[in-house]
Amino acid sequence: MHQVLWSHPIELGLTGNDVRTVKGPSDALRCLAGQWPHRGPNYVAARSACRAAIDGRRTVEEARKLFISAAKEAHLETH
Repeated sequence: MHQVLWSHPIELGLTGNDVRTVKGPSDALRCLAGQWPHRGPNYVAARSACRAAIDGRRTVEEARKLFISAAKEAHLETH
């Protein structure tokens, strides 16, 4: 499986001053599976979209937008 990347990486501020650079759907899935503080509807949508982008069933940018929505839902800063 080749790694698909977003057009622009996302700097994600996690708990405890941990900042992570998320470069694409694979990174996003690792983030969502790890120390994600809130798992609401946007979290579920982002996880699904990232998997679909890796499989070529959705665009990478759709997955990026949904990941950002999940981050906002979890009150995480994105840059």
